[in-house]
Amino acid sequence: MKLAYTLLLLFVTITFKVFAQSPEKMSYQAIIRAQDNSLVVNSRISLKIIVHQGTATGTNVYQETHSVNTNANGLVSLEIGTGTIITGEFSKIAWDKGPYFIETQVDVKGGTNYNITGVTQLLSVPFALYAKTAGSTTATASRATIVSFTSSRNIAVADINNTIECTTSSTLTLTADFGSMLVGETINLEAHNGATLTIQAASGVAINYTAAGSAKFASTAGNVRFGFLRKTGTNSYIISGQ
Repeated sequence: MKLAYTLLLLFVTITFKVFAQSPEKMSYQAIIRAQDNSLVVNSRISLKIIVHQGTATGTNVYQETHSVNTNANGLVSLEIGTGTIITGEFSKIAWDKGPYFIETQVDVKGGTNYNITGVTQLLSVPFALYAKTAGSTTATASRATIVSFTSSRNIAVADINNTIECTTSSTLTLTADFGSMLVGETINLEAHNGATLTIQAASGVAINYTAAGSAKFASTAGNVRFGFLRKTGTNSYIISGQ
């Protein structure tokens, strides 16, 4: 009897290198399970990664394959951007033209008989990748002003294209119809030395496609937690780094 397999996406993290001789890549990890929920352990499997633009079934902008081993916990680890390329160029993906979705197909026998196992929206696009394809963002980011943030308040004109430096746990509220910030404009987010920066969407505002959603950047003593906010619509924002 043929078993069906499923893939449980554990998490997708981003590591981007901007050196001339270093490849651009995303770190990807997933857990492979059989239909009975048992782990597919210590096995050589094949994965096909497809990057879709716009929707889960949108334009296929990049494809690659990987041959990897699951570990004793059924976990696979790979770097998107370093596999065997089928179509597209990872370095030329216009991350500022999102949203993007990662489709994963798997053959647990290590061949090319891939089974479609699901599509996951890539909500967090790192600033380095975004800035590379959004020329205006790159220019403004290099001249960003540091905005001290020590008490909760609403988003303000002075925040736009600058860096919020949160040194005391506080909340920044994204108010409805904040027309001073244009679609595509950004704010860098920093939580310092044990402070927690909370970004809260007011009624009628969406964060990462969630109405009245929120995002938290919790730093630890002696360290800084970074994030990035971009306006994508009249009352919608994307936040990465959380």
